[in-house]
Amino acid sequence: MKILYVTSEVTPFAASGGLGDVLGALPRTVAERDGYECAVILPLYSQIKPEYRQMMKKVDEFYFYLGYRSLYCGIWQIEKDGVTYFFVDNEYYFKRDKMYGQYDDGERFAYFSRAVIEVMAREIFLPDIMHANDWQSACAVEYLKLKYASHPKLSAVKAVYTIHNIEYQGKYDMAILENVFDFDYSFKNVFEFDGCINLMKAAIVSCDVLTTVSPNYAKELREPFFAFGLHNIIRENSYKMCGIINGIDTVYFSPENGDDIEYTYNADTFIEGKAKNKLALQRELGLEENADIPMAVMITRLTAGKGIDLVIHILDELLEQNMQFVMLGTGEYSYEEILSRICERHRDKARALIKFDRVISKHMYAAADIFIMPSKSEPCGLAQMTACRYGTIPVVRAVGGLADSIVNYGLDGSNGFVFANFNAHELLFRIKDALSLYGVKEEWNALVKRAMTTDFTWEKSAQKYIEMYEKIN
Repeated sequence: MKILYVTSEVTPFAASGGLGDVLGALPRTVAERDGYECAVILPLYSQIKPEYRQMMKKVDEFYFYLGYRSLYCGIWQIEKDGVTYFFVDNEYYFKRDKMYGQYDDGERFAYFSRAVIEVMAREIFLPDIMHANDWQSACAVEYLKLKYASHPKLSAVKAVYTIHNIEYQGKYDMAILENVFDFDYSFKNVFEFDGCINLMKAAIVSCDVLTTVSPNYAKELREPFFAFGLHNIIRENSYKMCGIINGIDTVYFSPENGDDIEYTYNADTFIEGKAKNKLALQRELGLEENADIPMAVMITRLTAGKGIDLVIHILDELLEQNMQFVMLGTGEYSYEEILSRICERHRDKARALIKFDRVISKHMYAAADIFIMPSKSEPCGLAQMTACRYGTIPVVRAVGGLADSIVNYGLDGSNGFVFANFNAHELLFRIKDALSLYGVKEEWNALVKRAMTTDFTWEKSAQKYIEMYEKIN
């Protein structure tokens, strides 16, 4: 079986978050199975490093029409880890300072999606299944299933569409349906939602199979609170929907392999290893160097959906405890300022690092004892799994993939602390519970070992995707 993954980002080539991590790991894991040939296609962004550009070879170039525009398209290729990676080259659209957030994102990703269809139609890579992800590749589903439904080479290709985050849906004025997206108004009903184009909605109704990134999130999307207006569309298409929880790259995120952390350790040697890493981070950040002080960390985007309001509400009170706190992330300016001021008030025990830094994030995972993740909504979440991998106990809200991956202390198989309601003091009480257990070393160490040995590999998740692919092919 041949599968083409269509995505706007892929680790290690170009990534800004969890979508890139997922598309960096899932195709590689599926390709390890006998009988599967996997390819990934993404834009050739200017952010892709020279070391990867030097590995590329050009496999084709051509022009195609998108509406009234005749557009150049170059296709470059890398073979890596058993997967073929295709890069769509058009400097007008992708030689930009940022991958996203451009005034013409709709046109840029319509062009990308149309190029995907050309790659299949020209048999550069003709798959059995095209697997598109989030709004940026939604048009690939729509072109395949609406404009090319009777194409002799493409009519048999099945379309899988995965929602990683329903908040971002690809909304545009209906006036540009023809000129920008190259669909005539006979398709208006497919695209229109709340009076505008909604690319995600159109992909949901057009795809053969709809998936999302955890079983619990698949249920939540039927409810208005989580679905950002699309709950009725999800309900109408729930017959073809399933939730498959993500895994993490346990090679990249590993306290054993030595990448980016000073002192390696495993589930049998974590007591000494984490203590050494904590002392190193304390030294790096100018905090009191004491391996016995419990350290709590957050590594997150500073947005309302991540539960930052809860943390702000209780952080002064929390820092009255004998503990240290470190936050890493960027986002809304008001959150950056408030958290920075709170941490400055507690300069002896807290730091706010307003930046994105993968190396420091690994230092924090390896050094910390408690990982705080009180999300209002969390489709899957990878950070809580990564924290477990490094023996840092998550305190999470029972929402989305957090509820699917973290088992509350006291239950069989526990690997963290869980609270139910979006309430600041429920969060505070669960962190205090974790701090109390930290003082009971035998119990704490047993919990850390369970967390570190929880199976968050991609093998289980990939098997569920394979079963879904086999069912529809």
